[in-house]
Amino acid sequence: MNFLVPQEKYLEAGVHIGTKTKNGSMRQFIFKAREDGLHVLDLKKMDERLRAAAKFLSSLDSDRIYVVGAKDNAKKAVTRFCELTGCKSLVGRFTPGRFTNPAREDFVEPKMVFVIDPAVDKQAVNEAFEINVPVVALCDTNNNLRKIDVCIPTNNKGRKAIALLMWLLAREVQKHQGKIVADEEYAVEQSDFEA
Repeated sequence: MNFLVPQEKYLEAGVHIGTKTKNGSMRQFIFKAREDGLHVLDLKKMDERLRAAAKFLSSLDSDRIYVVGAKDNAKKAVTRFCELTGCKSLVGRFTPGRFTNPAREDFVEPKMVFVIDPAVDKQAVNEAFEINVPVVALCDTNNNLRKIDVCIPTNNKGRKAIALLMWLLAREVQKHQGKIVADEEYAVEQSDFEA
């Protein structure tokens, strides 16, 4: 199988390293459990889901897609991804009612919500579910897939893993949008995404 990047690059960033905790809904994406108890995610399934998510993200108006990332190690990756794709970034604390309360000054109506970690960004996931908006999420082995429409199985804790995935997703979305044709045209460095 041809991966979006060489397999070594995935392994170096640790995108395949899950947690010791396994949620039943993530079982289909787990390749194996290591002797130390950590679960290893299936790179093929992750790569397939990345491609599907990029296609899905590029099918909607990017200015109506909100990317939510409350984790410190995700803020730079989310911000850079949004600069390149035209999506809206919501980094830091997600204020309740942002998607559901029209009386708020900062109220927005997304067409899609993309979260870095469904457990940490739970409020955004719940509100998106409430208003019937699809949710794309980076999901680790301990995440629950309830309320998630498109799961990208990956390590959503590590700074390098988040940076690589967001860098790659930005490249693929730009290809679908017709901004670039070949991978070689993508001049952005992965390090630009790292916190």
